[in-house]
Amino acid sequence: MAIECLVLGAGQEIGKSCAVVTINGKRIMFDCGMHMGYDDHRRYPDFSLISKSRDFDNAIDCIIITHFHLDHVGALPFFTEVCGYRGPIYMTYPTKALAPLMLEDYRKVMVERRGEEEQFTSDNISECMKKVIAVDLKQTVQVDKDLQIRAYYAGHVLGAAMVYAKVGDSAMVYTGDYNMTPDRHLGAAQIDRLQLDLLITESTYATTVRDSKYAREREFLKAVHQCVAAGGKVLIPTFALGRAQELCILLDDYWERMNLRVPIYFSAGLTIQANMYYKMLISWTSQKVKETYATHNAFDFKNVRNFDRSLIDAPGPCVLFATPGMISGGFSLEVFKRWAPSEMNLITLPGYCVAGTIGHKLMSGKPTKIVLDKDNQVDVRCQIHQLSFSPHTDAKGIMDLVKFLSPQHVILVHGEKPKMASLKKKIHSELGITCYDPANNESVYIPSTNYVKAGASDAFMQSCMNPNFKFLKRGSEEIPNASIQRCTKALSPLQVSDERVVEGILIMEKSKKAKVVHQDELLLKLGAKRHEVQFAYCCPVSVEKLEKTATTDLTPATNVSSVTDKCILIKKLFTKLSSEFSVGDFRNLGEYIRLESFQASICSKDSCPYRITNSFQNKSKAVFFCCTWSGPDEKLAWKIISTLENAI
Repeated sequence: MAIECLVLGAGQEIGKSCAVVTINGKRIMFDCGMHMGYDDHRRYPDFSLISKSRDFDNAIDCIIITHFHLDHVGALPFFTEVCGYRGPIYMTYPTKALAPLMLEDYRKVMVERRGEEEQFTSDNISECMKKVIAVDLKQTVQVDKDLQIRAYYAGHVLGAAMVYAKVGDSAMVYTGDYNMTPDRHLGAAQIDRLQLDLLITESTYATTVRDSKYAREREFLKAVHQCVAAGGKVLIPTFALGRAQELCILLDDYWERMNLRVPIYFSAGLTIQANMYYKMLISWTSQKVKETYATHNAFDFKNVRNFDRSLIDAPGPCVLFATPGMISGGFSLEVFKRWAPSEMNLITLPGYCVAGTIGHKLMSGKPTKIVLDKDNQVDVRCQIHQLSFSPHTDAKGIMDLVKFLSPQHVILVHGEKPKMASLKKKIHSELGITCYDPANNESVYIPSTNYVKAGASDAFMQSCMNPNFKFLKRGSEEIPNASIQRCTKALSPLQVSDERVVEGILIMEKSKKAKVVHQDELLLKLGAKRHEVQFAYCCPVSVEKLEKTATTDLTPATNVSSVTDKCILIKKLFTKLSSEFSVGDFRNLGEYIRLESFQASICSKDSCPYRITNSFQNKSKAVFFCCTWSGPDEKLAWKIISTLENAI
């Protein structure tokens, strides 16, 4: 079976995350976001690629939303209430609580303030959220009898989750957005070591390795302090959920330590609502916030207050958090137009900005003018400060996660095309993992793994534990110099190893369960006898040759009768073969010698069926050895026999 991934959004770009993955016949939509940089058909994923007939209920088994950011959840009410999807939707408890706030805030900004055509109504949002099934971290959810999913802590924002999905033997993880390092209000991403066919990971900062978090915090605080100390105003455009709380904790603590009285404002009631949820959902925050909760709630900001529109032109310094982030519209755009023309003021952009937004234009250089439309433009004389306070992991974090999970395949999404190409090459060269970076509306097909669970019989397990000794002669070339040779003379000339060999036969029992059994068990089950091809050859060996190494006189084989004589002959033959074969496992077993399946013993028969009578004319000076062996050792046997016959 193959896994198919259809990328409907965030393919070689950042925005409208949406991937439809088919695993063993089950189809899952991961995220359903909108693109904040477009106001045309490119705003939403092309849902027609899922089902031409628009029968989405039968085309998709479930939707999984990783977190509440609009580029991951913004198209969901449109897909459910306008397009008609009625199937199950899964997200964590915090995401279910906060997503409707984000969606309603967006609707108000776009429709009520900017006058755009309404994509979905407040009722649509409410009805959509009724279809949502909330899940907890590490809770295994059985979507149906074949499909199971499990959420893992992703950091990034409150309630964000990585999602594990498994159908049969095929398994994958979709990360959504995640952060591999903790911050002031959230912990680092955490996930089990899993056996995966596929990992789909974001790659926002595919080539960026950040410096120390504390250095970035000091730089941010220094820029803000210098601006307000000079009487200027600081605009921090940020989304109401996530970075706003992180930076408020940082500024509130700094204000206390520095005894500053400059006001810090939130621009909207949405952030006040969000803080209420953060207080309620302490268990989803960082370890430090949880530990200090009993004595101090980190989200009770002493120096932060609500902002009134009448204060936009009020004299004196202040710090304002205004939504939305990226200055894509709403109140942050309104304040930007008023404050940007003054050199005293500062706009600090703490995270990533999507192409097409004013935030992205400000980060791309030091523009002197920003054109809003054909009738409006803004003079930009203010200070612009760009700081990577992003909740996304950096390139090192992505590599660490890929290395930790070690999937068979990786698909990169949610990143910029050239940077994704660089990371793709790095994953393949450094980790040896096949990596893909598909564009929007492209599909990737990868093979999945099928595993067979098999039991094992007692006889098979016992055979695995039996010794399997190997005796290898130690050659002189293994001893590096003469001094070491002198030290090793007392050592045994043999190297002994014991490699356990697992040899069994896989069968399917009547119960249709696979089982590994020992070969003797199979013969017993089948009522059959073991068949093995045996070879034999009665080989003549010169008595005169053996006498050269003998300490007693040897007699021809026809006169050999005593056990003592046989042992002497075997010993001399053993000595001869051991000297001829530098590497081997020759064993002297008294009345015969053995190497692997090859065995040689003295033949006392005058008319041995395995003897070629004309092979040696002077029988009176020969000792005959019956040699037997099995098929696998035939080449070795003839090599030994050739050595014996050449010695005649």
